[in-house]
Amino acid sequence: MDNMEITENWYYLIVKDPETPYEEFIGFNNEATNEKFLPAFKTKQDAKACFALMPKDVFKGKYDVHAVIEDDILVAAKDKGHKIFLLDETGKISKQLG
Repeated sequence: MDNMEITENWYYLIVKDPETPYEEFIGFNNEATNEKFLPAFKTKQDAKACFALMPKDVFKGKYDVHAVIEDDILVAAKDKGHKIFLLDETGKISKQLG
């Protein structure tokens, strides 16, 4: 048990309507390239700071930041036809995941 290696990567994503049957990761469309993507963040603080800058309809739904295992993000993104970009707190892309 001492030699067990944990290889899971965790990232923070914005979730709309958490803990409801309508829960979903928030995705966006890059207007310049018409690519759909999920924004992911290395820290919860980065996610919250960037979320304040993101376009959203604050009158419809509740939003929260959740930590998610990278493999689960990759599956969700593939199912929806999204890419995954790791963003900083200002929304600048640092790399693509997967």
